[in-house]
Amino acid sequence: MKCLILAAGYATRLYPLTENFPKPLLEVAGKPILDWLIDDLDRCGGVDEYIVVTNHKFADIFQQWADGHTLPITVLDDGTSTNDTRLGAVRDIRFAIDQCGIDDDLLVMAGDNLLDFSLVGFLYYAYQKKASCVMCYHEPDEVRLRRSGVAELDADKRLLSLAEKPAEPKSHWCVPAFYCFTAQDVKLVGKAIEEGCGTDAPGSFIAWLCQRTEMFAWPMPGRRYDIGNLESYNEVKKIFEK
Repeated sequence: MKCLILAAGYATRLYPLTENFPKPLLEVAGKPILDWLIDDLDRCGGVDEYIVVTNHKFADIFQQWADGHTLPITVLDDGTSTNDTRLGAVRDIRFAIDQCGIDDDLLVMAGDNLLDFSLVGFLYYAYQKKASCVMCYHEPDEVRLRRSGVAELDADKRLLSLAEKPAEPKSHWCVPAFYCFTAQDVKLVGKAIEEGCGTDAPGSFIAWLCQRTEMFAWPMPGRRYDIGNLESYNEVKKIFEK
């Protein structure tokens, strides 16, 4: 399995910290956010290459970070330099697939989230289902639901639909940017874009894919911390330092 890390954003809400430095490499409790994720996956086993897709502004910084690791990490520069010219997450996924010739199962995840549980359960769940899978969690707050990807699930946690930032959420199941794709479904990213799939939010591909193939959702056993602004960053640092 390959692991694709989405890290091409510009994190403008975290300025000045991220004006000239990528959010996934900000430190939390003594190590970069991204190290928390890949250290967990390295302990799990099963991932034979980590691919970080970033923008031209931060590519050199990510390469320096990658050079300090013994893990097989490939850094891709998607060629964009500003928030206004970014490719969008789905086009970055396609860019990475094309550049690296990915034809394997693929774990895709946002590089700016922290988890207080291991991803091994998610990988094992996808292995058991032999299908593409997403993570999900129950969100009671309607305001937060309207800012998220919201899924409809059946009793067996089969994914029936997904809507990005819906005005009227159909459930309380949120889907963060952690997805396991089968090798067969990885091949469909280009087709999705050609058929008009949204390209900004990564969940847009999930919304397209779940209407064409069987997908499942794994309820998270713990908490996910989305670092979106200075307040949330400072709060996460306090939590992880404990």
